[in-house]
Amino acid sequence: QLQLVESGGGLVQPGGSLRLSCAISGFTLDYLNIAWFRPAPGKEREGVACISRSEITHYADAVKDRFNIAKDNAVNMVYLQLNSLKPEDTAIYYCAADRSSCFVKFKNWGQGTQVTVSS
Repeated sequence: QLQLVESGGGLVQPGGSLRLSCAISGFTLDYLNIAWFRPAPGKEREGVACISRSEITHYADAVKDRFNIAKDNAVNMVYLQLNSLKPEDTAIYYCAADRSSCFVKFKNWGQGTQVTVSS
């Protein structure tokens, strides 16, 4: 059974950095598209970044040039590097997986990791 477990969240000052990790088990990462989401006003969750099976990356405009998504198929891990953090980046960050594409309704979710940006 596919499972995702996020880690790496915490409290950071504005302008700081964090690296979130998503550990995937029960399925080979080579065949998965992995995305990171966070809650957003008026939406259940908004997509922050996605990395496809072929390692094509996509980013929300709000985080482009500040966040970087990467994966390591050898250890079934996906990472989200958060740089130049702003208070409005404060949220629970969830990773999600799907075999089809980055642009689907994801069905497999982790439990989330809290990121708090505050001085």
